Amino acid sequence: MTVETMSSGMTMHAGRRPQRLSVGRIGLYLLLLMAAAFFLLPFYIMLATSLKTLDEVRLNSALSWPSVLNFGNWWEAWFTACTGQTCNGIGDGFWNSTKITVLATLLTLAIASVSGFALTFWRVSWARPIFFGLLFGAFVPYQVFIYPLIKIMGMVGVTSSLLSIVIVHTIFQLPVITLIFNNYFSSIPVELYKAARVDGAGFFRIFLAIVLPMSAPIIVVAVILLTTGIWNDYLLGLLFAGRESQPMTVQINAMIASDLGTHAYNVEMAAVLLTSFIPLFIYFASGKWFIRGIAAGAVKG
Repeated sequence: MTVETMSSGMTMHAGRRPQRLSVGRIGLYLLLLMAAAFFLLPFYIMLATSLKTLDEVRLNSALSWPSVLNFGNWWEAWFTACTGQTCNGIGDGFWNSTKITVLATLLTLAIASVSGFALTFWRVSWARPIFFGLLFGAFVPYQVFIYPLIKIMGMVGVTSSLLSIVIVHTIFQLPVITLIFNNYFSSIPVELYKAARVDGAGFFRIFLAIVLPMSAPIIVVAVILLTTGIWNDYLLGLLFAGRESQPMTVQINAMIASDLGTHAYNVEMAAVLLTSFIPLFIYFASGKWFIRGIAAGAVKG
């Protein structure tokens, strides 16, 4: 048998599909379909409801698709829906959430990446206590610190403001994100660090010129985690943001929890979907990087 014949035979065999489905494979497919239905069914109901008229919502099943697509609900949710005592829609809340998320994410990334680098390569006597302090802070429920933080913010004079909510989100996100960077930096060969030290490079020169360019996957992971956590937060936004900087989540809760007038479920579902678009977009746009960063951080070099 020639090499070409063997090669073509191996190729045909490798590309051949199984002749029949095994019981295990059928069970796996059923499990995946059930999981997909579990997560997609609520999304379908919200989407269908957001495109119906209020009469269709009342008279038809929640699973029925609207007879005529009504995009006016989305317009009303953005511009004219009542969130508490104001009826300016959730557009202002969207921009408040954007400012809070961007500022808190950038500040957390800057501090956590430098701290994770320092804890990984700069062996000093106080590194281990700080590491265990971060580990402790990562697992303590943040509700324990809310009242002391409210008192501190009041004493400093920045309570109920954009600055207040950005600082609070940064404080609560730092332990986990620092540990993530520390775990990823531990996989970088220490020889690169030592060679740079021999060449006379300092702390920030090594970090900016060597470590940071190698950290794109873990930065994407941190951005996704931070964006999801900060954007979807309700409690901290309610307590620290103030009326002028209320995020979308607080406005939507005020819209849904209101006891005045008739509940416009179609408008409420449109508002909920508008709130979820940014985290979904970020995740789907960078999903491959997220998996790559998680896998790289889990392997020690």
